[in-house]
Amino acid sequence: MRYSLFAGGKRIRPLLVLAAGEAVGGGEDALMPLACAVEMIHTYSLIHDDLPAMDNDDLRRGKPTSHRVFGEAIAILAGDALLTRAFDVLVQTGARDVSGDGAARRLRAAGVLGTAAGTSGLIGGQVADLEAEGREDVTLADLERLHRAKTGALLRACVVGGGVLGGAGEEDLGRLARFGDAIGLAFQVVDDILDATEGADKLGKTAGKDAAAGKATYVRVLGLDRARETAGRLLRDAEAAIEPLGERGAVLNGLARLIVDRHA
Repeated sequence: MRYSLFAGGKRIRPLLVLAAGEAVGGGEDALMPLACAVEMIHTYSLIHDDLPAMDNDDLRRGKPTSHRVFGEAIAILAGDALLTRAFDVLVQTGARDVSGDGAARRLRAAGVLGTAAGTSGLIGGQVADLEAEGREDVTLADLERLHRAKTGALLRACVVGGGVLGGAGEEDLGRLARFGDAIGLAFQVVDDILDATEGADKLGKTAGKDAAAGKATYVRVLGLDRARETAGRLLRDAEAAIEPLGERGAVLNGLARLIVDRHA
């Protein structure tokens, strides 16, 4: 568990939790349990994605993948344990917030995260991704549905869950949700671009795997130039969604630009 969780990475997901929560007035102590939980779930998904039965990869975050170091059985169990531990971290409450707003917010955030990690989110998206491999009839609409689930749902949950823990009103939660929808999809578009254009030394994982496996990607469906245009449009959508937050949304805007500018 520790090997994969602390192997490196950009920590974009926990940063989105903190930025969203702080944008609506939340403090770090209230937000950190979700920030840790989403990174645990993300890491579990990477361990399982890399398994021979899935993407069969040897490299992740610049290091040998979990199953290459510990064997498949331990890698599966490490992923399972990280998923379980994530909800343990999130729902445990101290004596000060066993009742009242703190407990209610954590319960709501746990629901947001559970939905994003389940069959209508990450897991369902992974199934759709596997089923789309090698198919020539995947449309842009198919691709968007797939990636809104596989990648976008967890990123959206970071932003919405951070807003929930930060005490956001429903109007601000709606803005954060629209931001999360846009930036969650943009993240995947950029990942597809990078897989097609960068080497393993920069990616920290095997380059060109998507094309070799016949994966449904934005580069495959749209071409490189239109994929880049799509990433730019989604960035603008994300920025527009939180424009009413003004300066409170500055860190979120910065993270959105960081996500999209990775392919520049």
